[in-house]
Amino acid sequence: MVKLSITSKLDGIRSWSLQAGETCPGAIGAAACAGCYAMGGNYRYPNVKAPRIHNREDWKRDAWVDDMVKALDSDRYFRWFDSGDAYSLALAEKILEVMKRTPWLKHWIPTRMGKFAKFAPVLSRMASLDNVSLRFSSDSIMGEYRPEHGSTIFPTIDHVTHGVKPCLAYESEGKCNGCRSCWDKSVPVIGYIAHGKTMLKHVRIAMESIS
Repeated sequence: MVKLSITSKLDGIRSWSLQAGETCPGAIGAAACAGCYAMGGNYRYPNVKAPRIHNREDWKRDAWVDDMVKALDSDRYFRWFDSGDAYSLALAEKILEVMKRTPWLKHWIPTRMGKFAKFAPVLSRMASLDNVSLRFSSDSIMGEYRPEHGSTIFPTIDHVTHGVKPCLAYESEGKCNGCRSCWDKSVPVIGYIAHGKTMLKHVRIAMESIS
């Protein structure tokens, strides 16, 4: 049974997610993951964990792709992984198939699996689809990013560099408020502003180390 989540930030747009940490091999050693929002807050509650734990086994079903396509029939925007990542090559291949079979739907998939060579072909095929915005998540909390389509974290709005689209959700109590830049393939890099007690602590330490 497909279990989707609704993240309030995304104006009701649905997502399919896994438990953060245990399904994030690309997060090892990443500064951006040290203050991961999906490792605390509401993500600690059993009712929030349950669908993510369920999904880790559910995607392995033969009928999962068919069920996902049916479940997304009325959606127009979709986010993969508000927590977790495409940790398995077999899972990534299935996600690609869902993307191909839902051309009416704009998919946004942030990932760190680009660090692993064996994932390059399937991620490349995802990125080539007109309805998919695949963003490589930077490990940096100081605004560094890969030259490919991606996203990164900046200490403050004043640190956002030219050519990067800043996420302004921090001005609207963490809400997207209709912004769909993350799904827009014409936007090369999204810059998220550091927030949250843990993340801001890591940013402060990083800034002190270079001052």
